[in-house]
Order: sequence, then C-alpha cells, then structure tokens
Amino acid sequence: MNFIRKQVDVLKKPFLKGGKLEMLYPAFNAFETMLFVPDHTTSKGSHIRDGVDLKRTMITVIIALLPALFYGIYNTGYQYFIQTGLDFTFLDAVLHGAYKIFPMIAVSYAVGLAIEFAFAVYRNHPVNEGYLVTGLLIPMIMPIDMPLWMLAISVVFAVLIAKEAFGGTGMNILNPALTARAFAFFAYPTFMSGDKVWVSEASNVDAISGETILGALAANGDVTYSSLNMFMGAIPGSVAETSVFFVLIGALILISTGVGSWRIIISGILGASLVGVLFNFWGANSLMSFDWYNHLLVGGFAFGIVFMATDPVSAAQTTKGKWIYGFLVGVFCILIRVFNPAYPEGVMLAILLMNVFAPLIDHYVIEANVSKRRKRWASIKLKTS
Repeated sequence: MNFIRKQVDVLKKPFLKGGKLEMLYPAFNAFETMLFVPDHTTSKGSHIRDGVDLKRTMITVIIALLPALFYGIYNTGYQYFIQTGLDFTFLDAVLHGAYKIFPMIAVSYAVGLAIEFAFAVYRNHPVNEGYLVTGLLIPMIMPIDMPLWMLAISVVFAVLIAKEAFGGTGMNILNPALTARAFAFFAYPTFMSGDKVWVSEASNVDAISGETILGALAANGDVTYSSLNMFMGAIPGSVAETSVFFVLIGALILISTGVGSWRIIISGILGASLVGVLFNFWGANSLMSFDWYNHLLVGGFAFGIVFMATDPVSAAQTTKGKWIYGFLVGVFCILIRVFNPAYPEGVMLAILLMNVFAPLIDHYVIEANVSKRRKRWASIKLKTS
C-alpha cells in the first residue's frame, strides 16, 4: 500500500494549487479518496475521530446490493433460456445475464459520473459520493431490454433534476434512482410496462410472455408461481428486484453496519401487511384477494423498502418520524397497487410521495417534542413556585 500511496502522491502534484491541472483537482480527489481515507483530521475540539466517511458508507451499501445484483444477473439469463426452451447451464445463464446487465451499469456510471465531475470542477468542490450507489441502483431497477440511450437520458434527468438542482448529495428531497425510473416510466411507457419488457429479448420472440405477477393480477389473471418462487426470485421482473432472499441478505448488512434504518424497514412491512390483510377480507378483485404475505414478496416492494425507502437523505430523520414514514410507504404501496391498474407496482410512487412528505413528518414530530417539553417545564415551575 505504501508503494501505491507514493505513486498517487506523485500523480497528485500537477493537480495541487499552482499546478497545471489545478482546476481538475476535485476529479482527482474523487479517485484518491476512493483508494485512501482522507488524510486530513481534526486537531482540536470535540469531534468524533473515525476512519468512516461518506465514500466508505456508500461502498457498504454497494456491498449490500451485490447479492441481489449477482442473482439478478443469473435470473436474467435463466428467464431468457427457460422462456425460449433452449438447453442451458448455470454458466450460460450467468454469461447471458452479464452480457445484458454490465453495459447498463457501465452507461449509468459513465453518464452519471461525467455530470458529477463536471459540476465538481465547475463549483470547485469535491465530487459527491452519492452517485456511487445511485449509479448501481438505476440499472438494477430497470427492465432488462431497456435501450441504453433511454437509460442514459434517465440518468441525466435524475442527476440534474433530482440532485444537482438541489445542491448535490445530501440536499436532494427525492431519491435519485427512483426519479430516474419515474422519468423513464412516464417518458417511455411502452418500454417500462407490458409482458415483453421483463424477459431478455422477449420482444423478438412471439411465444415469450414475460408478464409479471402483479401485471397478471391487475388483468385479473392467474398466478402460476408459488410463494417459494416469489421469495427466491425465479420470476420475471426488473433486473435485480425479484429475489426477496438476496434482498434480505443486503438488509442484514445495512442494519448490522448501522447504515440502513431497521425502523423504516419494519414499519414499511407492517404498513403493507395491515393494508394487505384488510383487502383480503374485502376481496373485490384479484389484487385484493392476493394473499397479504405474497404482496411482500412480489414486485419491487422488498428491494424498495430496504434500499430506497431507507435513503438517509430523502427519508425521515427523527426516530418517531422513521416509524411513521416507513409505515405510510407500506400503506401507499399496496393502495396504489390495488387501485391503480395502469401501474400495479406501487412501491416507486409510494416512496417518492413519502420523500416529499418526510420533512413535514419530521417537522411535526419535532414540534410535538418541543410542545411536550414546554408543558413539562411549565409543570415543574408550577410545582416549585
């Protein structure tokens, strides 16, 4: 590591103040701090001295995403081969999935980081680390055959409108990855819905139907998958959202490291479960009659509640607010699924809606605490007077 450190220091000189490439220092700093923890520390005052910074936190989230990503790579190939009826091995499925997904990831990072670097150089500040996660999340929640140029435009919209317009990482009120998906859904609806977009190359083969479970239920169709299939994720869907099992592995990583909020995850599950149970009693259509616990296993609910709803920037910040925020995400997810046949998924719109109301939730939680303390103080003064 000392050798690498010395080489980086040599490369760093032209980017320092007075050097020929001084203007590009923010871009170089992004790569340097990716390799090494920043070497500047506090020397006095009451500060927490720790090697953890935002990049390390973002990398923890990426590690938590990898199980779902790796399974998504396999499932992409599996769905293609099982639908076409071709003989295949595990390696065939993985290679086909990698062939389809890696270009999406490359485009997402190339376009997004180019914009981040440009803004960092223009504003003369360090590159925002938040896109390390966003750049991976965006392709993971898209249909597998989405044209790369559409993905690139969605990334541009998300970075410019959902992040940089508000000041960059830490200032955005909407989750950037979900903003990218929302833009793609409303701008290119034929590429984001239907029974042909969820299975690789399905549009080229008439016999393939990659309809999702929620899509079938919205059309009052039958579900042919078991709860175990839904839990493990061997079903059509977005690139890496289908497997609850591998999402739970990521959830354990986030919770054990303190990066993700278990309160939002648990309350989101409780909210969705409650509404699902109530609709099971009503049972007016297929989505209402769908077992409440299966609602937790299909679509992007598990992935969204673990990796999107817990976004520390766009979610509620107070302890009580997190319980309320997560609960309402779960409630609105099922409500949107049941009452909006044009978009039976639900979790994307539910999280974006609650992103907008998260500051309001925190405001009233804080005001309630202030009011309670005022009453307590008034009571103490009355007793001592």
